[in-house]
Amino acid sequence: MKDETTGQEDAVQDAEACAEALESLDRISLDDVAFDDSSVDVQDEPEIEAQPDDQDTGDVEPAEDEADHEDTESEADDQPGSDTSEETILLDNLPAEDSLTRELPGLGSAPAVDETIAMGDIPLPSVPSAREAEVRHRKMSPKRRNLMVAGVVAVALVAGGAGYAAWNGYRQEQAAVVAANAHTMMSVQIGVHAAGLDCSTGSKIPVQVSGQDSDGSSVSETLYVDEHGRGIKLLPGDYTFSIAASPIAADGTIYTVPTTKAQVTVKNDGQDLRAQATFKLKVPSADTVTDDQIDAAAKYAEEGGASSAAAAKILQQAAITRRDAAANAVSASEAQSARDADARHKATNLYQLDIPVEWYGKVATWQNGNTLCIYLDGDTNTPLVTLVAVRDGETFTPDDGDTVLGTVGLGNGYTVYASGPVYPYVVPQTINGRTQDPVSTYPMDTAIELVELTTGNRYTYSQIKNVLVGKDGKADAATKLETDYLAQILLPSIKAQD
Repeated sequence: MKDETTGQEDAVQDAEACAEALESLDRISLDDVAFDDSSVDVQDEPEIEAQPDDQDTGDVEPAEDEADHEDTESEADDQPGSDTSEETILLDNLPAEDSLTRELPGLGSAPAVDETIAMGDIPLPSVPSAREAEVRHRKMSPKRRNLMVAGVVAVALVAGGAGYAAWNGYRQEQAAVVAANAHTMMSVQIGVHAAGLDCSTGSKIPVQVSGQDSDGSSVSETLYVDEHGRGIKLLPGDYTFSIAASPIAADGTIYTVPTTKAQVTVKNDGQDLRAQATFKLKVPSADTVTDDQIDAAAKYAEEGGASSAAAAKILQQAAITRRDAAANAVSASEAQSARDADARHKATNLYQLDIPVEWYGKVATWQNGNTLCIYLDGDTNTPLVTLVAVRDGETFTPDDGDTVLGTVGLGNGYTVYASGPVYPYVVPQTINGRTQDPVSTYPMDTAIELVELTTGNRYTYSQIKNVLVGKDGKADAATKLETDYLAQILLPSIKAQD
């Protein structure tokens, strides 16, 4: 910018100098350049200096010596050259001492300097002294001086005009380049993130563009980019980018449209705008996609996002099929969950509860009045827990070998007692044969399953056997483990019957 400003100032100064020179030429009239013999009469400089200042120059007659001198000069010009002048010597015939390259005299040991000699030594031109220059100036007629001044002015005008023309031509060329660029479509790239999108098989991403180009014209249009963010061409200008709708992937995926907008300035071709304009299109759960989202995506696909209207229709149908399949799967899952919940739900006259999800499908129940027993599926002799409703104030005694694992007050005058074997302790003792009167004996796979169900599989059978129970046979740690787990997954679901 600084160089451009300096160039503009120089151009203005050149133009002003040219104008002044032209005005000077206009002021030179023919009378000014007319030769006046009486204005200057220089024959002998000392005689001119000896004349008094008040002498009438009109009384001075031209000296005869001056006329004789002019005649002599003219005769000298017409006289043929002298026979004693040096003849032109051919280069091939030059003696060695007259070689074109020789050491200059007086330089001693200094390096030789090349000289090109045509005919002997050419004398250097002499520089006139200040007095001689003054004499020549006084001898020069006003007409000649005026012509010389005009010539100098003309040369200055030509030089200045040429410089100005060159600078002006450069400025015009640059202006033409800028003007051409201002009317050239520029390709730009933005950032897009859409997992699984391949625009060669799906539709492109519609980008809404609004703003003003370099001509001052308003812009509002929809352009389409691929999964790499390429495809936008615009004139230089300032624009706002936003995502108009979702593209459609080949498998029918519809994306969530971001609400963000990006302000950008397009300056040159191939400009990378990903730092200023990047959009993330997330994949929502397919069953949540609406008809409006699919219709909008299909509309833009048909208008330019897909290769053809027929291709857009195929992608639209893929989106519908994918959404419907997902919705049906969710509906089926919800229906199954409802059936499972109904199957897990148990009730007596005084209370109700839900079988823990972790136990569902692995246990069964039997019911007798307000007593409900949950046992290992397929083995009624292996209960996990038995629930008994007891009136408040009455005493509850568990079955032989069982332990009270927790209680729940119903608030209707009854309390539910949960009791059963402490399997994390009983099973390892039974397998090892360390109890004198075990409740029963179990195969290893059954023993492992019982431990998992009553502890939530937080410990393996080996850890319970070797760590929680140990060699001393104490059941405190094993009992606490089971009671804590039942307090988390079963007892909270026990409620008074409506």
